[in-house]
Amino acid sequence: MDYKICQTVKIVDMNEEIITEVLFEHGEFQIPAMAIGSSVISYQLGLKQFEVVFDKREGKHQRYKVVDIEIDLIQKPAKLRAFLEPVTLIVGQHDIGLT
Repeated sequence: MDYKICQTVKIVDMNEEIITEVLFEHGEFQIPAMAIGSSVISYQLGLKQFEVVFDKREGKHQRYKVVDIEIDLIQKPAKLRAFLEPVTLIVGQHDIGLT
């Protein structure tokens, strides 16, 4: 089945004041089966200015838990989205630069 992998990302400043909250899409993947509680290994997330991006530097992998699976029965064919546990990124601490 085709799953769209999504993750809520809260971007905060150094005082933990919320700047914005976005739904980051890791992509669409063909996965035979997925269940809540499964683990997904992906790149860590970082910031380029205020945009959420993958941190593809060496050793920057992260394990995330699947916390919800959404099946949209209104669309034909039905669409599946798996939501990973939310993360918080701090401006200034999670910046990966322009590389």
